[in-house]
Amino acid sequence: MQYACARILGIFRRGEISRESLRDEAPAIVLEDDAERALAMALNRFADAVDITVVERRPNVLTGYLFETANTFSTFYNTCSVLKEEDPARRLSRLALCDPAARVFETGLEFLGIASCDQM
Repeated sequence: MQYACARILGIFRRGEISRESLRDEAPAIVLEDDAERALAMALNRFADAVDITVVERRPNVLTGYLFETANTFSTFYNTCSVLKEEDPARRLSRLALCDPAARVFETGLEFLGIASCDQM
């Protein structure tokens, strides 16, 4: 989970891309690849995982969710080129998908009392 977060932050660092600037630009996220869709769907379940964790006092639910989402991100990372993508619109779309993934990992790890890492 920390590794997935560090990997995402590394994408932004290597590309010299500000996550805040990307959010201001608000590029459209286009989900053409199965791995992109799977990651988007996983990120969409974050609020549910947090709700169950809080209401039922079961931190293992959030831990399991983050672990599964880290695996889903790993598949996305290995399948879909982000910084090396030649199509500028697709590159922006994938960066726009990476940012909320980083936020999910940062927030989820913080909820569990685990520090996120910029690098590993």
